[in-house]
Amino acid sequence: MTHTLRSGARPVGSPAVPSAPAPPPGPRRTAFAEGARRLRAAAATEPGRLRVIGALLALLVVAFGAVTAWQTTERAAAADGVLTGSRPLSSDAADIYRSLADANTAAAGGFLAGGQETEASRERYEEGIRTAAAKLVRAAANSDPGSPAAATVTRLNRLLPEYKGLVERARTYNRQGFPVGGAYLRYANEKMQEEMLPAAEALYRSENRRLHGDYAAATPRPWAAIALGVLALTALAWVQRRTYLRTHRILNPGLVAATAATAAALLWLVVGHGVARAHLEDSREHGVRSLEVLHEARIASLKARGNESLTLVARGAETRRAGGVTYDAYDLDYGREMEVLADRLADAGRLADDRAGERPVAAAAGDVREWRKRHRAARIQDENGNYRQALAKVIGGEGATGECFDGVVSRLATALAHEEGEFKRAAGAGRDAMTGLPAGAAVLGALGAAGVVLGIGRRLSEYR
Repeated sequence: MTHTLRSGARPVGSPAVPSAPAPPPGPRRTAFAEGARRLRAAAATEPGRLRVIGALLALLVVAFGAVTAWQTTERAAAADGVLTGSRPLSSDAADIYRSLADANTAAAGGFLAGGQETEASRERYEEGIRTAAAKLVRAAANSDPGSPAAATVTRLNRLLPEYKGLVERARTYNRQGFPVGGAYLRYANEKMQEEMLPAAEALYRSENRRLHGDYAAATPRPWAAIALGVLALTALAWVQRRTYLRTHRILNPGLVAATAATAAALLWLVVGHGVARAHLEDSREHGVRSLEVLHEARIASLKARGNESLTLVARGAETRRAGGVTYDAYDLDYGREMEVLADRLADAGRLADDRAGERPVAAAAGDVREWRKRHRAARIQDENGNYRQALAKVIGGEGATGECFDGVVSRLATALAHEEGEFKRAAGAGRDAMTGLPAGAAVLGALGAAGVVLGIGRRLSEYR
C-alpha cells in the first residue's frame, strides 16, 4: 500500500536538516558611548541643544563661584595669620633675643658699679630675665611638638637658670672684692653670646620664615578663579548673542541676571584681592622690613654696650689678633657691633616712609656718633692707666657713654612702636579687604547658575 508524504514532512529514518544560524549579537555599547549617543541625538534638535548649553553654562558658573571661594578662603586665612599669628610670634621671638641681650648688658653695667649698683640697673636686669621667661612660655605654647622651634625653646629654658646662677655668683664675689667675680661674669657672658643668643636668633629666624610663608600664601593672584570668571562671562555673552540671532529678542532676564551675578563676583574678586594684596605688600615693605631692621639695630646697641662694659671688667684679660695686631677682644667686638648699629640705622632711615618714622631714627644715629666719640675718650683714659676716669666716662652721669646708649634705646623703642602701628594698619586693611569675599563669591555663583537655569528654561517653554 502506497503512502503519500505531505509537503515538508521528513521521511521516517531520514537525517535531520540543520536550521539557519541566528545572526551574531552586535557589539555592546559602554555607558559612556551610550551617553554620547543620546547627547548627539538630543543636540540634533534646538530644545536638546538648549538643554546641553544650559547645563554646561550653569556648571561653568558654579565652578567659578566654587574656585573663587576656595582660593580666597586660603588667602584670607593667610592674611589673618600675618596679622594675628605669625607676626606676633615673630615679634615675641625678637623680644626674647632683645630681653636676653638687655639682661646681659645690665648685668655687666651693674658689675662695674660694684657695691654702688643702682636699683634701676638691678631692676633692668631682672626685667630682662622676666620678659625672656614669659615670652619663652608663650613661644612654647605656640610651637608644634617635636619641631625645631620647640627644641630651641626647651634649650633656652634650660640655659636661662644656668646663666642667672653665674651672674649671681659674679655679683656675690664682686661685692666681697674677690677678682674671681670677673671670671664668673665673663663665663656668664660667654654662655649668653655663644649659646643663648644664637638659640634665640634661630627661634627668631624660624618664626620669621613662618611669617614670610603666610605672606607667600596671601599675596599670589587667584589666576584660576579669574580665568574661570572671564570664561563664564564670555560663554554667557555668546549664549545671549545666539539667542538674539535666533529670536531677535535683545534681553533674556535669566541670562542677564546670571551675567550680572558673575560680573559682580569677578569684579569683587579682582578689586578685593587687588586692594588686599597692595595693603599686605605695603605692610611687608614698610612694616615688617622696618621692624626687622630696627630689631637688629636695637640688639646691636645692646651687644655693643655689653662689650663696652666688659672691656673694663676684663681689663685686657681677653685679647684677639686682627690684621697682625693684638686688640682687647671685647673692644674689638664693640667696634663691630657699632658698625652693625650704624648700618641698620641707615637702612631704617631709608625704609621709613614718613617723618614720624624718620625722626627717631635720625636722632638715634646722632646718639651713635656721640657715643663713639665718648667711647674713644674713655679708651684713651683706660689705656693710660686712668681706670677710674675711664669708668666714669662709661657708667657715670652726664657726659658718659651710658647717656648715649640710653638715648639710642629710647629712640629705637619709639621707632619700633611707630612701625608696629604702621604694620597693623596696613595688614589689617589687607585682611579686611577680603572680608566676606569667599561666602559672597559662592552665593553669587549659585545665583548666576539659577539665572542660567531660569533663562534657558524660558526658552525651552517656547517649544512646548
